[in-house]
Amino acid sequence: MAAQGRPPVSVRSVNCPNCGAATAVRTFGHAVNVVCQSCRSILDATNPGVTILQRYTEAMKEEPLIPLGTRGKLLETEYEVVGFQVRQIVVDGVSYQWREYLLFNPYREFRYLTEYAGHWNFVATLNALPGGGPTPEGAAARSYGGQRYRHFQTAVAKTLFVLGEFPWQVRVGDTTTGVDYVAPPLMLSAEVDSDKEVTWSLSRYTSGDEIWKGLSLPGKPPRPDGVFADQPSPFRGAVGTMWRRAALFAAIAMVLWIAHLVSARGRQSFAQNFAFDPKSPQDTSLVTPVFELDGRPSAVEIETATNLDNQWMFVGYALVNEETGQAFEVARDVSYYHGVEDGESWTEGSPTDTVALPTVPPGRYFLRIETEGGDLAAAPMRYRVRVVRDVSTSLWFVVALVLIAVPPILATWRSSKFEHRRWQESDHG
Repeated sequence: MAAQGRPPVSVRSVNCPNCGAATAVRTFGHAVNVVCQSCRSILDATNPGVTILQRYTEAMKEEPLIPLGTRGKLLETEYEVVGFQVRQIVVDGVSYQWREYLLFNPYREFRYLTEYAGHWNFVATLNALPGGGPTPEGAAARSYGGQRYRHFQTAVAKTLFVLGEFPWQVRVGDTTTGVDYVAPPLMLSAEVDSDKEVTWSLSRYTSGDEIWKGLSLPGKPPRPDGVFADQPSPFRGAVGTMWRRAALFAAIAMVLWIAHLVSARGRQSFAQNFAFDPKSPQDTSLVTPVFELDGRPSAVEIETATNLDNQWMFVGYALVNEETGQAFEVARDVSYYHGVEDGESWTEGSPTDTVALPTVPPGRYFLRIETEGGDLAAAPMRYRVRVVRDVSTSLWFVVALVLIAVPPILATWRSSKFEHRRWQESDHG
């Protein structure tokens, strides 16, 4: 039903002077050109005699994905598809074609749908100029509506195919210079025709599913291929959120780490001196007296202090629970070398080594120690073993930081890769 005070919209027809076929005209009063749906001749809809402006001579024939005459609601407004054209740019010898659909509502301005490789945009012509002047030449960025847009591409577009009716003069072979600026999901575009007239428009990236639903089209829209100029990144906003959360978790981990450092008692539970003679194999294995590890489950540090001098020794420890037989095993290479070369003193290694065993339960324990040395001619080595209960450790904190940082790092990398794919298709790739 027509709105009160508004006349109903009628569909009229004209006969093509070229082939005689009747062609529907849905936008009488607006249509400037009409394309015969039979022979594809372009007709002058403003001439009462309906003259032929251009005969269609090319063999190419395109079938629009959205048939002319389709009606539906997009962005809460009813539209009818009345025109269709195929356009093309050539960049570095490669042709890129896209399709444009003209949308008509008798009580609103014309709108457009554009589609390239499954990527759709809803387009409106601007009535106000963007910041930076009326022409797009030489601007690396433009602004409109408080939003800054970066230059993406400048190219010459050629019309390859037209169908339906248009409120402007349109011909196959027409060329315009298009300049695009992006701020996903928006794209600000200028088209400069042969008469140097500039038309500005604003596009909004729209999913094919939304268009198919709004126009009640059968089947499914074509799947998007690649990354389009104003396609919104799926990582937009998520990366910043993930880094903020990571910073919060890292701060919590740091507080827990500091509390752990402060609360660690570092109490000695066992200490004893030993000697190892590389020439006596029977001295390579021994068992210590039993000692008590009290308190809560916590880290235990085993310290090996030696008198090594240009020597090395291997020492293997097994901390064994006397009652349960549970063993915590660790092996260490201890070495210390020093000397003078070209008048410069040098050292390598250290005669003292420490290793921590995390989360050892309380109980009665003993150490089983196995030693080995590399130089059979060396003098006996003396070493002191000390066991310290409830020591502070930082390994868990380092591991926690790594685990906290991995998700935002991966998200940042994926976001960067997405943007790289976008901009490699631009003039700045």
